[in-house]
Amino acid sequence: MPGLLIDVVELTERIRQHQALVIDARPASAFAAGHLPGAVHLDVFGMSLIDTRPAPLAAYEWMVAHLFELRGITRERPVVVYEDDSGMRAARIVWLLHLLGHPDARMLDGGVRRWRTQAGSLVREAEEPAAASLVVERQPECLATVEDVLAALGRDDVVIVDTRSRGEHTGELVRAARGGAIPGSVHLEWTRNLAPDGRYRPANELRAMYTQAGVAPEREVITYCQGGYRAAQSWIALTLAGYPRVRSYLGSWAEWGNRTDLPIVNG
Repeated sequence: MPGLLIDVVELTERIRQHQALVIDARPASAFAAGHLPGAVHLDVFGMSLIDTRPAPLAAYEWMVAHLFELRGITRERPVVVYEDDSGMRAARIVWLLHLLGHPDARMLDGGVRRWRTQAGSLVREAEEPAAASLVVERQPECLATVEDVLAALGRDDVVIVDTRSRGEHTGELVRAARGGAIPGSVHLEWTRNLAPDGRYRPANELRAMYTQAGVAPEREVITYCQGGYRAAQSWIALTLAGYPRVRSYLGSWAEWGNRTDLPIVNG
């Protein structure tokens, strides 16, 4: 797998040589106000899946692949996704591209904040993307479904990481039919993956942070949040830290918390 991040220097050269398709994952208003040269807009925020059983999962993946095709994404061309910093919107698209088997999908580390610091201004001109054909080669090893999470409960070789806020984890903040957490999950909020400048913390710092929280590298890791966005950002962090087996629970609490037949803990 190529690196999951790209810096401003390398991206600037790729843009100059037309060697990458650049995706702006921010809201449309932010894109219209100014974006990276040649960037295409794609905001998937809020497009979540609350049922990860096979049929709805297959339908969701088809819709995502179609959206990518409408933005001109192919397997042959590297993709770079960005937002304001190394956040959840860009991470979600990068993770989805890896799920669908794209061989080179990366995030601009530090996003627009870093771009302004090193490269300068943004542009407002935009071109309509040319639709393309995306060949999908699913990589299910980066995905966790509700059945995968159920099967992981109580296993010593798997650790589940809750990337939400503390209030969500304890059940004080309820964003589904039930508040609380998946039993046995370790709480480590996704924002802790970031340095003050909006970039990911160095790999050694990430590894030390997760190890201290009980997330050992030899264990398989499943990340979750509310809708899979923060979980994707932490999936990238753990992968950067050298964890060999990391999966993101796509349905997350929007699925788990709304199914009354699934176990929870709170308080």
